[in-house]
Amino acid sequence: MNLSSLASSFLVCSVSSDTSRPLTTTFAANQLCLGPGPGPIIRLKSLRTATQIPKRRTIHRHRSFPIMASSGGGAAAAATATSPKWAQKTITIPPQMRGCHLITSKILKEIGQDLSGFKCGLAHLFLQHTSASLTINENYDSDVRDDTETFLNRVVPEGTSAPWKHTLEGPDDMPAHIKSSMFGCTLTIPITNGKLNMGTWQGIWLCEHRDFGTARQIVVTLNGL
Repeated sequence: MNLSSLASSFLVCSVSSDTSRPLTTTFAANQLCLGPGPGPIIRLKSLRTATQIPKRRTIHRHRSFPIMASSGGGAAAAATATSPKWAQKTITIPPQMRGCHLITSKILKEIGQDLSGFKCGLAHLFLQHTSASLTINENYDSDVRDDTETFLNRVVPEGTSAPWKHTLEGPDDMPAHIKSSMFGCTLTIPITNGKLNMGTWQGIWLCEHRDFGTARQIVVTLNGL
């Protein structure tokens, strides 16, 4: 019998043997005083039984460790397969008459071989000029390109009555700069399974805003896996 059980038994016996006298029970600093009035002191290490001892909290710590490639060829091959790839090429578009021109096939012809090496990525096109622009629009009906040119000419006035100060390079130069800013000189197109992931009716346009445009340079950058 352990000390806790002994104390419990003694307490019950004291109550049943003499009910006429009050039983004084005092707990203090691991001491138990039992009996009528002052009595012997039983020193206890603990009055708690095993079932009363509170359970300690279990703290789960999650630690992450960098995965180090082993010396085997498999790990190196896997790392190479998931490493980002880059490719870049400058494409020259021959001089075009003023208007909007569909150049999708020209771009694909120049970058097709590099493009096929990407499963997923982005193609970025940057036009290195300030009097032309790039945009994506209708690739089937050429009337859309003609109507877009008509719209640009109506929105941006041109000629001697136009309020432009920059006229040293001709009356069509300043309007060309404004139109270039309206459409912009960059495009970003997703790459999926080695192809430009455009919609069925989407095409890449080069918009020439000068009356006598020169050859235009487009820098194409491919990035992905």
